Amino acid sequence: MGPAKTTRLEPAEALPAAPRYGTADLSALLPSAAAALGIPGYTNTLGLPKAPKVCVVMADGLGRSLLKARAGHAPFLRSTLPGSRTLDAAFPTTTAASLTSLGTGLEPGRHGIVGYDVVDPVVPRVVNMLGQWPADLEPAVWQPYPTVLADAARHVHVATASLPRFRDSALTRAALNGGEFVAAGTPQARVRAAVETLEAHEKALVYCYWNELDKAGHRFGCDSPQWVGELEELDANMRTLARRVPAGTLLLLVADHGMVDVRPEARIDYSRQPELLEGIALTAGEPRAVQLHFAPDASEDLRAEVVLRWKQAFGAKAWVLTRDEAIGRGYFGAVDERVRDRIGDVLVLASGELALYDGRRASPRAMEMVGQHGSMTRAEREVPLLTLATPR
Repeated sequence: MGPAKTTRLEPAEALPAAPRYGTADLSALLPSAAAALGIPGYTNTLGLPKAPKVCVVMADGLGRSLLKARAGHAPFLRSTLPGSRTLDAAFPTTTAASLTSLGTGLEPGRHGIVGYDVVDPVVPRVVNMLGQWPADLEPAVWQPYPTVLADAARHVHVATASLPRFRDSALTRAALNGGEFVAAGTPQARVRAAVETLEAHEKALVYCYWNELDKAGHRFGCDSPQWVGELEELDANMRTLARRVPAGTLLLLVADHGMVDVRPEARIDYSRQPELLEGIALTAGEPRAVQLHFAPDASEDLRAEVVLRWKQAFGAKAWVLTRDEAIGRGYFGAVDERVRDRIGDVLVLASGELALYDGRRASPRAMEMVGQHGSMTRAEREVPLLTLATPR
């Protein structure tokens, strides 16, 4: 008889280091761009070249590993890879957290957008940071810090070229407010809006948002023909944009997170295991970065037991750690006191092919998503910073 089989309580890979907040992450990009424009009060941490005009394109979902693997479908972007840099996405590696770090120049522990679904501990309730915020949740109160765009607008012309529906969204008001908003529904319209804005002003900072890759990845997977087609479309439009921007423009392309594909059998409804939810009042986060909030009356013994149960259930494919451990490791950066209780008491971060859903809240459509992100694997956290045009 062979040895008894034991349950792995920790993934084979060690917990990753925290994002390099303030030095080599998304929060350093717009402050560095502002400094390159000569706007006072900012440090050019990334060493960007000085320029009278800067355009930053955010390609949602374009992880560095994905770009390198599919570089043959993006010849223009591939040509810029040798001089590129790798930045860290915010944690969790989700659009709401990363875009707010980009927009404010702050880590999630300060700006407070600490996930896709985030618990508002005052009510308490779960709020989707990308969806319809409750009418009584004021963006300027939930995220009180000024954005780099709003501050820069006092010195240079600032514009955002993005989809019309994002003009007055709560996340835009919290993360990326400032300057004029140019509604541009198609990729070609965004290119045109960026070029026209840069041509019209001697000094300008333009932010351009690209969401097509992320949408294709979620629906079809980042290994799909649809995703590759959107990468080819992005490449063609970036080539056009780089050719058309006026002299003196620094054109940068970055992403907010990467993505991994998760097969249906690895998408698990953990609500079917009630022992995992004993003492849990609210679940939040995202499928690859679950956040569990205990009920106030949950005993310390029960809390410890629940952590052990999650490790026993998913420990081979997920890092399971407490809020204090995550904060101690610097995953959220410095954490404001008002933000602390928004973070889950327990975090379950996928290290392998795994997506975890609370079937009581998740829609069937959500559980059909192929491409996923949120955790701290390299594929999810590493994003490229490409220089597509330099001042001339």
